Amino acid sequence: MWKSKTGLAIILALGLMTPLTALAQEITAWRSPTCGCCQLWAKRLEAAGMKVTLLESNDLPNIKKQHGVAPQLESCHTAVVEGYTIEGHVPPREIARLLAERPDAIGLSVPGMPAGSPGMERDETKPYDVVLMKRNGTTEVFAHYP
Repeated sequence: MWKSKTGLAIILALGLMTPLTALAQEITAWRSPTCGCCQLWAKRLEAAGMKVTLLESNDLPNIKKQHGVAPQLESCHTAVVEGYTIEGHVPPREIARLLAERPDAIGLSVPGMPAGSPGMERDETKPYDVVLMKRNGTTEVFAHYP
């Protein structure tokens, strides 16, 4: 794993790796057996170079709790990648940024299921935030999508 942003930038500039294959090889996600948008989200990540394993669970509330997701930040699926929790329809670009910057945080969340987020593409889109879940229980906007 790259610890140096400069070294990673050189590799990326040379075109030897895409950002996600350089930063994250595998992501594991838990979803409800009846949810279809989770599969669409996984396809967006795979198109960006990640390997996604989808696991079905009938106990998502417990999985979310185990991975530090507060109720107000919940969405339809919970994932983990390199020690970080990814809740909901987080874009691949923000996962790559999280892994490059490595903040001291639980991970990222896109609360709810906003139209236009990865896997929720529809004719209608709505603005949404990608939220950084901090270890002290607070949050901050990590990225905004208009």
